[in-house]
Amino acid sequence: MPHPTLLVRGQRVLLPTGLTPATLHVTDGRITDVTAFDAPAPNDVPIVDAGTLLVTPGLVDSHVHINEPGRTEWEGFRTATEAAAAGGITTVVDMPLNSIPPTTSADAAKAKQDALGDQLHVNVAFWGGVVPGNGQELRGLSRFGVPGCKCFTCHSGVDEFPMSTRDDLDAAMPVLRDEGRVLLVHAEAMGPLERAEAELAAEQADPRKYQTYLRSRPNAAEDEAVAMVIELSRKHRCPAHIVHLSSASALPLLERAQAEGVPVTAETCLHYLAFTAEEIPDGATHFKCAPPIREASNRELLWRGLERGVISQVVSDHSPCTPALKKPETGDFLGAWGGIAGLQLGLSVLWTLAKQRGYGLEQVVQWNTRAPARLAGLHEKKGQLAKGFDADFVLWDDAASFVVEPAGIRHKHKVTPYAGRELFGVVHETYVGGRRAYSRREGLTRPGGRFEAVRP
Repeated sequence: MPHPTLLVRGQRVLLPTGLTPATLHVTDGRITDVTAFDAPAPNDVPIVDAGTLLVTPGLVDSHVHINEPGRTEWEGFRTATEAAAAGGITTVVDMPLNSIPPTTSADAAKAKQDALGDQLHVNVAFWGGVVPGNGQELRGLSRFGVPGCKCFTCHSGVDEFPMSTRDDLDAAMPVLRDEGRVLLVHAEAMGPLERAEAELAAEQADPRKYQTYLRSRPNAAEDEAVAMVIELSRKHRCPAHIVHLSSASALPLLERAQAEGVPVTAETCLHYLAFTAEEIPDGATHFKCAPPIREASNRELLWRGLERGVISQVVSDHSPCTPALKKPETGDFLGAWGGIAGLQLGLSVLWTLAKQRGYGLEQVVQWNTRAPARLAGLHEKKGQLAKGFDADFVLWDDAASFVVEPAGIRHKHKVTPYAGRELFGVVHETYVGGRRAYSRREGLTRPGGRFEAVRP
């Protein structure tokens, strides 16, 4: 047995077998043994005594927009990973768009990797991108180490990442399938979006009203695109994953497809579970995201979809921008950038909401850690406190609460709809590869995260 370099001892350690007193043995960034809480320990090894704090696997957030290189005034690897570490997240998977160049080729992925420098406080992996005409790049992206590629079935919001048509996906899916990669889909169909836009223009609907924005992105847009993805996944047997599912009326489509054996999965986001359309004030553009936050009845159905396993995971879809792009002066929902910043708060938001609804710790960890790790191809080394896994873990107080204050947020910009909310689940320490990345008392340590390539 390798001599450990760190021991982590706690009364409440979440192992694959459940919550129990235990001691984690860490050597060279990995868990090399798990023993009883009171097992004899070598005298020359530092011990982290977690006491009654929870010790759980570090979160994996598989849907984050970091925007570097190219739009670092929106966010960047340093600030994003600082926020992640402070929130108990030990791995983030960066989306291919909003950076310039977008990650649609191996060369672009290498440029993004070069931008990492020594900025990382947590581990980072990259998703690749599917855009019209880059089919020949997908194998190169796979060899580079992306676990999958993302596409849009509508305008992405940035011109350098154009939408994919059905024909584009028909061509890309066999390549991704053969490479053992997953296709991630922003699933909103253009037809319903264009019809809704025309109706609102004819009415001269008030762009400050949240209902105007909600009507501009109807459920039908998601449902139609989800149906197309299911059809293509069935045809090609290519794994497909619906990102940020907002429309609960798409759940029956997904449930039937999954029962049939079609390899299609879905995620939803913290904000779709936390907020409802009815509570969003007119002009409050910090709530704008795409697809939109829908009605309370829709939210309840998303929770049921999670409970039944139709939706497999919960992510942040952290999509920040400069405050001016949110158009706070005019409150123009139609013109404001669509994206919600909430990376740092993911553990506390989900724990608060889940606890209120009677869900337990193991279910929460399945949603925000194990399932995202599996989607990103990292499940053999992340997402569990077990022998052979990376020593990525978080010590936190599940009973303590705090009020979200912008001054305490480590994202580059502090605009977030969670400001002022009381949340339960206070992170005390975050460890990445057995090394402390964040302490509530002492703050961040020097960067020590790494790039995670997922090889074929």
